[in-house]
Amino acid sequence: MTYTDHRTMRRVLRREIAGTIGLLTDEHDFRAMRRYRSFTFDDHTTYLRQIEELLRSRAADGGHTALALFDPEEYAEFCAESGLEPDTPASRARFTAELAAIGTTLPYDGRPLTQLVPALVDEAVRRATWEYASALLARLGPCTSCGEDLGRAAFARAAELLARVLDTAPPGNRHLVCSVSTAPEDLVAVLHADDDDTGATRLDEAEALEFATVLALGMATRSPGGLVMRTTAPGTPDRIYGWRLREHTLEPLTAGEVFDAYCTDIDSGDLISPESGVDYGTPPDLGEDPPARHRH
Repeated sequence: MTYTDHRTMRRVLRREIAGTIGLLTDEHDFRAMRRYRSFTFDDHTTYLRQIEELLRSRAADGGHTALALFDPEEYAEFCAESGLEPDTPASRARFTAELAAIGTTLPYDGRPLTQLVPALVDEAVRRATWEYASALLARLGPCTSCGEDLGRAAFARAAELLARVLDTAPPGNRHLVCSVSTAPEDLVAVLHADDDDTGATRLDEAEALEFATVLALGMATRSPGGLVMRTTAPGTPDRIYGWRLREHTLEPLTAGEVFDAYCTDIDSGDLISPESGVDYGTPPDLGEDPPARHRH
């Protein structure tokens, strides 16, 4: 009886334990891990199928599992810095625990991996974009004239402008994209702002933080870039309009510029047929331009 009680308690305790699985999402990373003899999988498709069955099993038992991107290069660096033997399951578990603590994770919610993997990759890209943009803002340092932190001033300015963009937008669901051309690569941030049943705007705080950071970086560094919004509401055509980034503000794009941007193939330069039921227009007036907190 005691043995049965202990086994029951352990089964109950397992439901209280949250776990993280480091996932090799693509064939290239999977092949890189096969150089370790202790990594016994030899087929990526089979590996993903086994992962999915494990996730379903843990969920059926009431367990909570998160997914993290397992990068073989980062793993090798982690083992070298920590003095761990990389060719052991214990070291892989240590690295996965590190990912759970400081990396990007996504909770398993029952969706198939074909849907979860792209969502996990998008989340990782979003976080990397925010970290990179934040680092570049911090690197701007203080103003040589007044000593004010340039990165903080730019972020405050971007947050003010983003609030005005959302406040003047027509009702409905809004999809905003901010793109900034920086070296060595372009940065893109996306923000979804939807109306709830009361008409209030719902925002993902992490998305909003990243969006404002990328916007701030574009203005602070005077990098080429733009902000485009698409609004969708029942019974009305979708509206698309946008702005060009300037040092301290947003400059409205004309309807023709918005049309050209959406109806031109980026790679070939060829014209693309415009979407039906879409209004390519000019943005609403943002009102009196809020004073820039830093302008020298």
